[in-house]
Amino acid sequence: MIMPHHVAQQCVSDLTRINSDSPQAAEHQEHAVHSSVGLEKVVLVIQSQRNSYHARRGVQRKVEILQQAADLGQGVPVVLLLHELSEYEGVWSILPVLPHLSATYGQSASWFFFIEEGTRVTLAALLQVLHRYQVHEEWFLGKRLHDDEASIIHHYAFSEEPSSFGYPDPAAGWALSTPLLQRLAERIQREHLKSDFTIDLKHEIALYIWEEGNGPQLTAVPEFCTEPRDNCATTFTTYLPNCGDPVSKKEIFVAVKTCQKFHSERVPVVKATWEKDAGLLEYYSDVADASIPTISLGVPNTERGHCGKTFAILRRFLSKAVPKTDWLLIVDDDTLISLPRLRQLLRCYDPKEAVSLGERYGYSLVQKGYSYTTGGGGMVLSRPAVSRLISSGCSCYSDDAPDDMVLGRCFTSLRVPITHSPLFHQARPDDYSVTLISMQQAISFHKHWNIDPMAVYKHWLQDPHLRDEL
Repeated sequence: MIMPHHVAQQCVSDLTRINSDSPQAAEHQEHAVHSSVGLEKVVLVIQSQRNSYHARRGVQRKVEILQQAADLGQGVPVVLLLHELSEYEGVWSILPVLPHLSATYGQSASWFFFIEEGTRVTLAALLQVLHRYQVHEEWFLGKRLHDDEASIIHHYAFSEEPSSFGYPDPAAGWALSTPLLQRLAERIQREHLKSDFTIDLKHEIALYIWEEGNGPQLTAVPEFCTEPRDNCATTFTTYLPNCGDPVSKKEIFVAVKTCQKFHSERVPVVKATWEKDAGLLEYYSDVADASIPTISLGVPNTERGHCGKTFAILRRFLSKAVPKTDWLLIVDDDTLISLPRLRQLLRCYDPKEAVSLGERYGYSLVQKGYSYTTGGGGMVLSRPAVSRLISSGCSCYSDDAPDDMVLGRCFTSLRVPITHSPLFHQARPDDYSVTLISMQQAISFHKHWNIDPMAVYKHWLQDPHLRDEL
């Protein structure tokens, strides 16, 4: 039986009511009766993905953890691959899978620990961390990130004091105690979410757990690390792995969506920054302009959506009008992107598979909705993905429908997974935690609003040593 939350709150010790970053919290933790938890009481959930490259990485991480547990001899944890827990694509958003985790492991486990494929875990150190916290209480543990200014991707939450709200860095891992997970699992089955959209999962999970002050805030755990240092229970490698030589420039066809009113404002920024790193690139507009040059696809400009234009690009990519390449990259005219880094990342993927890659958002995921690659950060599609989409007959319901969402809905119906990389960004650097993006080798940002796009490109995306003539 799950204790009602208002009763649970009365039973919680002073420890949970003290700000976790305060000296008093440390003192209370030091004097708390330590919980004796073996690894058999820990469920590790690897936030794996269905794409074959990511599935292999997830399996490697699982094997590594189980081998480490065998060597340690302090029990065997349950290690789960997130994408294997359900046929439903939307399990990546965590909340839909909580009822399953609660029903299956709620009676036997004390902790649920979520990690990325690239998160390395030192199990002995993890146990030491978990021993500090009472397992019968509600705990949400992680490496704390915060916004430096109110952010559009977080719907300007906590705009008065953005740094006051903490959310976990997924690369360092984050933990839920079983009482908290059980209550969340019960709640998700009886309550509708306030928003249909999943945009920044780590922030939205923290908000859902916090429940406008009725639930716990994130407790910062210094041993949950991304960069190696003494006493770390976790460390992280990189979101930009070295899978071999970068793919050739000639294997990526770049499609830039623009329109006449931005020919003189945005296109010059593309030409001055990343265009020179493209082997094959075309600008698609509502009018043909030989000075750029742009190509008119016969689709009138729309103020929003651009679905008609995007589907015309997909058909052109498959036609003999352009060179045959493995990959199609579709970007906006105000997307800033590092093509050398993208070429390095694409080496990890099999171009013979149907791949849709970029920054993943979700729509109505708790109600069996769909995921999509958000357009502003760049949508990367393999040739088989484009072929399957066009041959399926899936299409826009109007020219100004949101192209990225329509593509996502189509790919979901075709069972083509939407593969996520946090190196693609739908917004500007200012809209993300500085701590987070400083650790990344970002591939893209989007929008010129209130920034100097040339300076943003130079600071965050330019890598002279990566450029080559392949």
